[in-house]
Amino acid sequence: MIDFRMPSLGADMETGTLREWRKKVGDPLKRGDIIADVETQKGLIEIEVFDEGTLHELLLKEDAKVPVGTVMARILSPGEPPPGPGSRLAAPAQGVPAHAIKASPLARRIAEEQGIDLATVRGTGPEGAVTMKDVERAAAGRAIPAGSAPRPTGSVPTSADEGMRQAVAAAMARSNREIPHYHLETAIDLSRALAWLSELNAKRAVKDRLLPVVLLIKAVTRALREVPELNAAWDRGPIRKEAIHVGFVVSLRTGGIVVPAIHDADKKGLDELMSVLSDLIIRARSLRLRSSELSDGTFTITSLGDQGAEAVHGVIYPPQVALAGFGAIGDRPVAINGKVEVRPMITATLAADHRATDGITGSRFLQAVKAHLQHPEAL
Repeated sequence: MIDFRMPSLGADMETGTLREWRKKVGDPLKRGDIIADVETQKGLIEIEVFDEGTLHELLLKEDAKVPVGTVMARILSPGEPPPGPGSRLAAPAQGVPAHAIKASPLARRIAEEQGIDLATVRGTGPEGAVTMKDVERAAAGRAIPAGSAPRPTGSVPTSADEGMRQAVAAAMARSNREIPHYHLETAIDLSRALAWLSELNAKRAVKDRLLPVVLLIKAVTRALREVPELNAAWDRGPIRKEAIHVGFVVSLRTGGIVVPAIHDADKKGLDELMSVLSDLIIRARSLRLRSSELSDGTFTITSLGDQGAEAVHGVIYPPQVALAGFGAIGDRPVAINGKVEVRPMITATLAADHRATDGITGSRFLQAVKAHLQHPEAL
């Protein structure tokens, strides 16, 4: 029997609120399936399951507040026989009889926000219950009544915006309190990279064009392969990570930030990175992310170039040990072979945990990023 526990979605999370079960007792499960929707300070998060088997038991009611690490459900491993007499294999969530479930609390809330009569929505949940997804489909299939201004489907209350700010503040305060940061920076000539990118984009439709940020992300992943000490977490000592899941800082329209991860960023080509990043930003700003996207990051990138800042000296997001920052791309005078020329330059910075690495390691990383950006065709 496998215990499914409330995952941690970052150093700033202690509890979440179970809003809706997306699976019912007896359902087969495979890795990556969404088992529940949980509301946190970071929005409404789709919680994934990482074990295969059959959902045996749901232990919590919807709308329950759940501390990180709490057992939420139990899963039978493949081939494992169900318990004998007295098993709750056929039972719904504890304390919630199946015949009483007409709509999940989250479905009711969203239906009210959207002005949808639940009686008109076909339920696809356990015993015909109306789920959040059912309400979303109903909302997508009708026009918004004149004069109404409901929030986007599946959004969370504006109080979550303040919660997000508090969560970020708590994580950053912990980072400054516990992590001995060191900071490095270097200027990088992007002449070759931008010329190559311009030539590539000229042959493409507008929707298929790449932005310079994907070159930066790819160069960082290549550098992390060469300097793996920075692709790590700190837990009473450095723990190197084999997979490179790059967290990318996304600013929210209402203020605050969220840092979802691009999984296996080093294995993705530039086009795939562009597609994944675009999708991630849209879902992050709608506060609709998956649990793994918030918990799996191994290294973070922040870019303030579109805000005009020439350099950004970031704060490490624990338990990671490093963060790279990129400022605005701008024309600057530089010395080239004894002559002053104007080149498109960018300032790259590194914030790193001095317990895990030192300035020599950090310098190797920044030089590797710089070197890879001189050969964009190889990224």
